[in-house]
Amino acid sequence: MPKKIEVLAREVRLTGVNDQDYVCLTDIARYKNADASDDLIRNWLRNRNTLEFLGLWEQINNPGFNPVEFDGIRMQAGLNSFTLTPKQWIERTGAIGIQSKAGRYGGTYAHLDIALEFAAWISVEFKLYLIKEFQRLKETERQTLGWDIRRNLARINYRIHTDAIQTHLIPPELGKAQTSLVYASEADVLNMALFGQTAAQWRGQNPGEQGNIRDQATGAQLVCLSNLENLNALFIGQALPQSERLTRLNQIAIQQMKLLTADERTPKLPEGKKGK
Repeated sequence: MPKKIEVLAREVRLTGVNDQDYVCLTDIARYKNADASDDLIRNWLRNRNTLEFLGLWEQINNPGFNPVEFDGIRMQAGLNSFTLTPKQWIERTGAIGIQSKAGRYGGTYAHLDIALEFAAWISVEFKLYLIKEFQRLKETERQTLGWDIRRNLARINYRIHTDAIQTHLIPPELGKAQTSLVYASEADVLNMALFGQTAAQWRGQNPGEQGNIRDQATGAQLVCLSNLENLNALFIGQALPQSERLTRLNQIAIQQMKLLTADERTPKLPEGKKGK
């Protein structure tokens, strides 16, 4: 299902083609005339300036573009009898900048570069708002991707962390219930080092919050948590006592959080805690 943005109260669909953003020209055309969107696209394609732009774009971005066929089309541009549909343009020249899609989410789509040219031909105002909304979408995606990367990094490192526990801390005769207690204890070593409290303590203080203490962590805290998980796995491999590991991890957490939040007005730093 294509992504969508709203531009001047009009829905504009987006899709991906070979990791490139393509925008629905049909939706853009509907801003000017909802009943004749296909006619508007064909009229735009008949324009010599449009063809010059499309031909240059294809020559830059498409090794399979047919320049001989393009020259033939360009020579006809401007004649009253000349017509050109998106499908004809694609089939005759091997163009990739414009895509014609059938089905439920069908329509004529074009690479963002080309779509902006078409939007300017339809309405300069629409083009400007299209750029604004597209940038807003990309910023949202960037922030979401950054969050997912940090969360996945924390999860990957947590696997390294638990593997180290399995190897060095859990006797082979322990049952599942006992093993889970060890895991919980080690997880709280990191919680204490970074957040200054255990998961249970946080839950008791925040009964109405969704998720757990780590779900509420900031980006800086998640980055720090990833580092602490790796370090704790290393310390476990060195057979350091839990209390010593907690002290070291807390000192490292304080140092890293100071660096990670140096540009914030009121950084929240974990307080030093000593293990039992």
